[in-house]
Amino acid sequence: MTFADVPEDVVASTRFRVLDVIGLSIAGSRTPFGASVSEAATLYPGDEAAVWGTARRASAIGAAFINGALSQALEYDDTHNESIVHMSSPAVAAALALGERTGASGRDVLTAVAIGNEISARVGSVTPQQFHKRGFHPSGLFAPFGVCWLAASLLRLAPAQMVAAAGITGSFAAGLIQCWVDGTQSKFLHPGWAAQSGITAAVLGQSGVTGPGEVFEGRFGLFASHLQAAEPAPAFGRLTDNLGSVWDSRNASFKPFPVAHVIHPYIDAALRLRVRERLTPERIARVICPVAAYIVGIVCEPLAEKRRPLTDSHGRVSLQYTLAEAFVLGRISKDAYAPASLRDPTILALADRVEFVVDPTMPGSERFKGVVIVETADGQRFEEIEEHNRGSAANPMSRGEIEGKFRENVTNVLDMRQADAVIDAVARLETLENVSALTGLMAPAHA
Repeated sequence: MTFADVPEDVVASTRFRVLDVIGLSIAGSRTPFGASVSEAATLYPGDEAAVWGTARRASAIGAAFINGALSQALEYDDTHNESIVHMSSPAVAAALALGERTGASGRDVLTAVAIGNEISARVGSVTPQQFHKRGFHPSGLFAPFGVCWLAASLLRLAPAQMVAAAGITGSFAAGLIQCWVDGTQSKFLHPGWAAQSGITAAVLGQSGVTGPGEVFEGRFGLFASHLQAAEPAPAFGRLTDNLGSVWDSRNASFKPFPVAHVIHPYIDAALRLRVRERLTPERIARVICPVAAYIVGIVCEPLAEKRRPLTDSHGRVSLQYTLAEAFVLGRISKDAYAPASLRDPTILALADRVEFVVDPTMPGSERFKGVVIVETADGQRFEEIEEHNRGSAANPMSRGEIEGKFRENVTNVLDMRQADAVIDAVARLETLENVSALTGLMAPAHA
């Protein structure tokens, strides 16, 4: 596959995904999690690639890990709806780091990111909705394969080397989400591990290391080992049917809110109700949210954890707490889930009044729909529906909204001139002879 094979609309959306991930990583670098991860740069000495939002450089594999991890620090990165894979954060981090190492052009990097996103989405769609319930984060399992293929593209691997690399990638498949129990941060590392693992597997395959040819469908392959006797059986046709002509990655959503993606339509519905009906916390007796069964174990239960999140990362995967903060503060912004908010008695009391009910008519993960019903203390009942999450193909964010999100995320790190320069460089990425012309713009002005 070459740049000419990628449809124009996929090229355009991929540019926006590159911009989005850069902004998210820079914002993540200024969080406590980001500060801790950035210290890991000392484990990856070298000068091959930039650590975005800092003056640091590292080896390509180190920069890919750090930038990939930082991109999910705010739970703000895009998602392929059906598979619930955060596909772009590891792909962009890996492609730009490896692109710096190899002197790749912007056109090659765009092509590689498009390939990586497509593979991640397809691998994750073989058995959608089956991994979260077993304690696995789809991005940790599937995105390494997307990165492997994008790295194979940039490194110009021969077919046999690519087959070996894919087999090797299966040995990196991980992504435990036990951190959701206590609000710790290890899930945020998964895009970084995916970026690092995919590059490593590609280089090993290029060097002659072998890997199993049936890494997906084999007796001890990815799906048999992780799902055991799952029903329905894996649909392996999702991997290759119409590959290169039908682009699953078109069905991926940008995030307007820094929170688990399945909560997004509920937030928009709640915020509209709040304004339209002039709802204050004391007026709200009860909030009822019909939900699809597959999201219950992700954002609705256990109730005690979801109503009393211990940390910001805990809150970002709670439907109850998130809607309470949205109703009380009137927003869910980059600064949501602050320590003061997590202890706010008004927010917590309202979280106790947010309920969910499983509704079999709600769609699966191919479409994130939200319904919010509010019953008031004086007996009134209001309902608002968001049919398609904002940021999806059916309800897209505008160019201005995506660029505005980027500017917000780089505030206090890049000045306005630098932010404009990055936006301009990404907008014409396919014209850059060397991708370092973009990555060289990301160090803070005061560094």
